[in-house]
Amino acid sequence: MFAVFPKLRKPVLGLAAAAGLLALSACDTLPVGGTSGGPKIDTSAPVPVALLVPSGSGVGGDAVVARSLENAARLAIADLQGAKIDLRVYDTKGNAQVAAQEAERAVAEGAKIILGPVYAEAANAVGVAMADDNVNVLSFSNNPTIAGGNVFVLGPTFNNTADRLTRFAASQDKGRIVVVHADDVGGQLARNAMVEAITRTNGATLAGTVPYALSQQSVQASVPTIRNAVANSDADAIFLDATTSGALPLYTQLLPEAGVSPEDTQYIGLSRWDIPSQNLARAGVQGGWFTMPDPASSQQFSSRYQTAYGSAPHPIGGLAYDGISAIGSLVASGNSGALTGAALTQPSGFRGTGGIFRLLSNGTTQRALAVATVKDKRVVILDSAPTSFARAGS
Repeated sequence: MFAVFPKLRKPVLGLAAAAGLLALSACDTLPVGGTSGGPKIDTSAPVPVALLVPSGSGVGGDAVVARSLENAARLAIADLQGAKIDLRVYDTKGNAQVAAQEAERAVAEGAKIILGPVYAEAANAVGVAMADDNVNVLSFSNNPTIAGGNVFVLGPTFNNTADRLTRFAASQDKGRIVVVHADDVGGQLARNAMVEAITRTNGATLAGTVPYALSQQSVQASVPTIRNAVANSDADAIFLDATTSGALPLYTQLLPEAGVSPEDTQYIGLSRWDIPSQNLARAGVQGGWFTMPDPASSQQFSSRYQTAYGSAPHPIGGLAYDGISAIGSLVASGNSGALTGAALTQPSGFRGTGGIFRLLSNGTTQRALAVATVKDKRVVILDSAPTSFARAGS
């Protein structure tokens, strides 16, 4: 009746948001909230920026990520106007302790801000190491639990996506929502983000939560529970954290078979439903809602990267471009305090590879997202990504 439940992928930072990248080992942490300080800089001279990449770990995937991050950063530097960046690349070997040591070396050699590293534990370690040096860290993690103090996470977060989709659902009179989530660490964070978004959105009501374990049997067993939750609460939407590499193919097949029709109950996804593209052919995803960065901006970056380097960028490569774009924009202002927390969190934000984004005082990043659906096996934009944060909301 359906394929064997696929094994979980190894943790990959960025858009996937798997459980492993959300987990932190026991270590020192920084206080969440507030904005940090930052060093004074000479904007008339090239500003030293340290880029921490996971080269040297011995893991092939890390080498690909490192190369894409450096390429994207250099592409961003070439695009800067009115600012000069002295990019210095440091290899972390994918290790938290090495990352902290390399960050200390970078600052001793003059770096005024840290861009990277990739993994959450390493980013946390670097943030702790940089706290006494009064240096901010723009990490490539998407883990909100490490954000705050002098650490910012550039990666997309569950909260950002959940807020966008919940507001859109409420505007479409699809505000009575059942939340379906995995019972692991990542699933719990996803659940919290979805529930919080529903709670604070006018016109949205939490109609129930249904957990599932990461197995084919558990997904099957949860389907009647979801069906009953929808029927008993008169819900008109289901918010799923399931991914195309996880439980989504099963749910989008089994739920309609169980009587939860997508025509009556809106399916909403916390992850991208168009990756890989083969997923667009599934009957169950037709009409589902999910978010994506501004397609035109994303395509422009991918095309320019392809032309410059002869291959497509890694999915998180654009985060390095975004980091340099933000840094360069601030340096171009000529303000010696351009790299302080107050400057980094300017409300108007910055323009990046997927449209506009801004760093928030809690250390996370808000990105303007488009709401998309699948129609006739094609992606269709239902609501374009905002072009300013006045429209995107706070």
